[in-house]
Amino acid sequence: MNKDHLIIFDTTLRDGEQSPGASMDIEEKMQIANALSDLNVDVIEAGFPIASNGDFTAVKEIANSISNSRICALARALDKDILRAADALKNAKLSRIHTFIATSPIHMEMKLKMSPDQVIENAVSAVKMAREHVQDVEFSPEDAGRSDFDFLCKIIERVIDAGASTINIPDTVGYNLPHQFGELISKIIQNVPNSNDAVFSVHCHNDLGLAVSNSLSSVLNGARQVECTINGLGERAGNAALEEIVMTVKTRRDIFTCDTKINTKKIMNCSRLVSSITGFPVQPNKAIVGKNAFAHESGIHQDGIIKSRETYEIMRAEDIGLVSNSLVLGKHSGRNAFKQKLDELNIQSDSDNSFNDLFSRFKELADKKHDIYDEDIIRLSNNISLTGDDIQLSYMSVICDTNKKPNAKIKLNIKGEEIEASAEGDGAVDAAFNAIKEIIDLKVDLKLYSVNNITSGTDAQGEVTVRVVKGDLIVNGHGADTDIVKASVLAYLNAINKIYQNPDLDSKKLSGI
Repeated sequence: MNKDHLIIFDTTLRDGEQSPGASMDIEEKMQIANALSDLNVDVIEAGFPIASNGDFTAVKEIANSISNSRICALARALDKDILRAADALKNAKLSRIHTFIATSPIHMEMKLKMSPDQVIENAVSAVKMAREHVQDVEFSPEDAGRSDFDFLCKIIERVIDAGASTINIPDTVGYNLPHQFGELISKIIQNVPNSNDAVFSVHCHNDLGLAVSNSLSSVLNGARQVECTINGLGERAGNAALEEIVMTVKTRRDIFTCDTKINTKKIMNCSRLVSSITGFPVQPNKAIVGKNAFAHESGIHQDGIIKSRETYEIMRAEDIGLVSNSLVLGKHSGRNAFKQKLDELNIQSDSDNSFNDLFSRFKELADKKHDIYDEDIIRLSNNISLTGDDIQLSYMSVICDTNKKPNAKIKLNIKGEEIEASAEGDGAVDAAFNAIKEIIDLKVDLKLYSVNNITSGTDAQGEVTVRVVKGDLIVNGHGADTDIVKASVLAYLNAINKIYQNPDLDSKKLSGI
């Protein structure tokens, strides 16, 4: 084991997707997986294959496509879970099965209804079975933070003997304090006889706002893998934020004796992609990736920054993928200037066709707004489809009057056939959505409508996310335009297209660590 290397294990696609309403389709998961691979994430936990056919297919496709990062699949300590995970990973260049079982007294008694000896037996059996299919096996004692210490050491020793090469200690309910959790990791490493045969990992939840602190305390006490997510996404209050872990270790090399392999200049792009796909906007004062993270309004701070950046900034904005001059392009900018900006933002176009498509969409946007910011270009480069092939917006007209209910006329192209309808609503967006419902006989419930401005100014692109539910099916739709009503319509149609195109999409999740 390389003690100088801190392994970054990203679980945005697994634990992050367990955020209420953060379900992603396979195309969206592939976009994020590619971004994580570009980020140089060591391990990508792609999903929980036994949870649903959708999860299985996503893990399989990611395993087939990504070669730069190790692809991991989660499995309970059950034969059927292990076999399903192995099947999903069989074509991966680098693979890992991550199996887990609860070890705290309350979980063993109330949830598993198993004795401690039975739990050890199941854990050892699961690790041995996983090793028959992959060389790299990770084991997690769920709710380790509330487990009996001697029992915890015993089960860890046994699973290492059985072939587990990574031992992950999760703070499943975000209960621990940094000094406690760091001491726990140190004591486990000291008291498990074969601890040198495994990498110790941590998976911290943010229920008390301490996920990053607990993770970093663990690193200082010997952990060499951190499980985290982009933007701290995750169930309940979320997980440790990847960007905060990575930049803390990078910035405080005087304290940490290890470093990551993360290409930090890709952090901002990855953060914005995840935010856009999930519809969870990043709060302005969020560390590292928030809009205000490198902004200075105080006159004293501004004066200090002008004289010397180091007076009030401990990191360079450029290190996470921001550039100092963000107002750069307009409608008269040419292909060379656009290509140079893509290079500055670390955005790669895979072919001439993809560059031409991106440039064409840039020009279309430049006709609508005078100035194009970095955030606008990043949004274009994320290449999130705004509508599918089956249903497209042909025309829309919305009339608002202070003395009348808003009225919307919508014309849709459905597989080549133009259909038009009009409807009223409580507002412009509601009227537009009602007109779409007149055309498309699809009963869905709108559970989320979120608007986020991509840049500032009245001509800024508005990014809209909607979440719609049809039975057990939950899908997100995304749209962006300088006209917020049009962006809303595009988002709504994006969601409806996903329902039509993915009738078997299953958003149900089993609980994990």
